Amino acid sequence: MTTAQEREQISRVNASGRTPVVFVHGLWLLPSSWDRWATVFDEAGFASLTPGWPDDPDTVAEAHAHPEVFAGKSVGQVADHFADVIGRLERKPVVVGHSFGGLITQMLAGRGLAAASVAIDPAPFRGVLPLPFSSLRAASAVLGNPANYHRAVPLTYEQFRYAFANAVSEQEARELYERFAVPAPGEPLFQAAVANINPWSEVKVDTLTPDRGPLLIISGEKDHTVPWAIAHASYRKQARNEHAVTEIHEMPGRGHALTIDSGWREVAGTALAFLTRFTR
Repeated sequence: MTTAQEREQISRVNASGRTPVVFVHGLWLLPSSWDRWATVFDEAGFASLTPGWPDDPDTVAEAHAHPEVFAGKSVGQVADHFADVIGRLERKPVVVGHSFGGLITQMLAGRGLAAASVAIDPAPFRGVLPLPFSSLRAASAVLGNPANYHRAVPLTYEQFRYAFANAVSEQEARELYERFAVPAPGEPLFQAAVANINPWSEVKVDTLTPDRGPLLIISGEKDHTVPWAIAHASYRKQARNEHAVTEIHEMPGRGHALTIDSGWREVAGTALAFLTRFTR
């Protein structure tokens, strides 16, 4: 079910007559992590929406006060929520997602719901086989305890530093942690971990549909959570689609926090340039 804030965004975007851009955040972040991106895209002529995952709080402070609201969210449930938002738009949007939001972005594109899409350091889907050690270490904050499947799990600063902010200074890493980091549901990570041995997994993408639309995958060179091996394996699966453009771009020197750290504007510009090619 859409929230009042999401319905207000939908009404505003529909009234604008512009191409909508839907931003999809990943684990341990909130929709507000896209606020600066939304401004850039609005100024470029798009109409931005920043929906949340179901039950997302409005602020980081609220998230820390009530972490339990994040628990029990599956990949399929989140994808369906964003599909509901898109279904209320009068124009087919472009979609931009980061991390698990990049996975959701590809799922939405596979359903034919995106005019074009950008998946930034996207979590892997069923059929993406590489499993680098750094990814396992980054996910161990959740996967190390099976009880976390049903819990909301926060990251310690040290865990955030490794998984998100390894490519920035110590000072910036601490600032990012305080400004953006919130608890996250454990379930999606467990779903992704067993996707390749679960034939009924929700963590799957239709990569061959003719309606997928152009897709860009952006990879951070120094990303521990979704390193190049995973991003490129996702690209190879998507590149088999004969009906749409598929591209991949590596951002030098960037980690998993590339959408929120001090270099975010370069990443936003790369995504914007790609989407503008196919919507103007």
